[in-house]
Amino acid sequence: MDDFAIRGGVLHVEDVPLPAIAEAVGTPVYVYSCRTLARHARVFRNALAALPSVHLAFAVKSNPNLAVLKVLQREGYGADVVSIGEMRRALAAGMPAADIVFSGVGKTAAEMVEALEAGLGQFNVESEEEGAELAALAAARGLIATATLRVNPDVDAGTHAKISTGKADNKFGVPYDRAAAIYTRLVALPGLGLRGLALHIGSQIADLGPSERAFTRMGALMQDLRSAGHVITHMDLGGGLGVPYRAGDDLPTPADYGAMVARVCGGWDVTLMFEPGRVITGNAGVLLTEVIRVKEGVNAPFVVVDAAMNDLARPAMYDAWHDFAAVRPSGETMLAHVVGPICESSDTFAMNRTIDRVVAGDLAVFRTAGAYGATMASTYNSRPLVPEVLVDADRWAIVADRIDPAAILAAERVPAWLG
Repeated sequence: MDDFAIRGGVLHVEDVPLPAIAEAVGTPVYVYSCRTLARHARVFRNALAALPSVHLAFAVKSNPNLAVLKVLQREGYGADVVSIGEMRRALAAGMPAADIVFSGVGKTAAEMVEALEAGLGQFNVESEEEGAELAALAAARGLIATATLRVNPDVDAGTHAKISTGKADNKFGVPYDRAAAIYTRLVALPGLGLRGLALHIGSQIADLGPSERAFTRMGALMQDLRSAGHVITHMDLGGGLGVPYRAGDDLPTPADYGAMVARVCGGWDVTLMFEPGRVITGNAGVLLTEVIRVKEGVNAPFVVVDAAMNDLARPAMYDAWHDFAAVRPSGETMLAHVVGPICESSDTFAMNRTIDRVVAGDLAVFRTAGAYGATMASTYNSRPLVPEVLVDADRWAIVADRIDPAAILAAERVPAWLG
């Protein structure tokens, strides 16, 4: 459920009509609902209420906007980060360092040192080499790096290949059949406080079967480690629960997920850690755009909008679907291609799709754009970085400025030897 609805013939976010934001801020612009963010955060937490000990760490990569993080901090969430920049954002939003988990396969020594000195709560170690380096860095500073070992369970999440992370040929984690030996070697290192295991099999998961298989495998590995004398107190189950991108999508709910986790993992006697991202923010945001013109095509017209693949990359990268809807729908529809202005054939949001009828100057939205939207934006074609707006009931604020090409150009230099 989200808080984007038609009132009086106009699409609103909570109590604010989207045309008011477009007039004040311009387009394209991301618009987020504070009420939806908070509701989704509570729904996910409540779905895990049957578990005895839970830690929730929002996946910052899905939406790192500082105001969004602040909403989730107020809901009691920590953060799962994959760079030192994301860690700094989480700290700036008021998330305690102890509630931050540092994931990612390419942590640098400088990043690990800064995270150690900040008192970060947990490192998800992705390789034996990383674990040894982290241990040495911590020991040299008289610190203990609390950590889990990320294991690749070799389970196909059944999602898009580019967001699948738990198969044998993916770069993340250590191989399942080598994990026990690696754990045994790492746990003996001074400076490393290894306390459990972690996994993450992919994003936009639409079937709980692969997750259940992965959790079952991890449970067996946990028991093997305990039988060998290791103390396991934490198990990080990752995130990845999918969201509906189009009307009629039938996906497992947080309640379905929570019931499965309770059945499979409820007796593990550990703190279970979760990294929800898209399921919290996906349907809490839209990308608001204006139709530049409707161009005649051979088989269908092209609806050219002022948003582009640099603003919302998912369709170009993953052939991802985002519902396209008019802000002032007339009730009429049209078959059209929806495209952006960038000089790439991949700057295409929809082909041969039935959409609300629109004409030049109309406002429209790409729905379910609150995750992996603005965070993946670029300045390709020397376009501005898209702004972001947060709405709370009848008030709203710009929470990320539009960064125009002039500001970006001002950061560049021509060396003196070029004259």
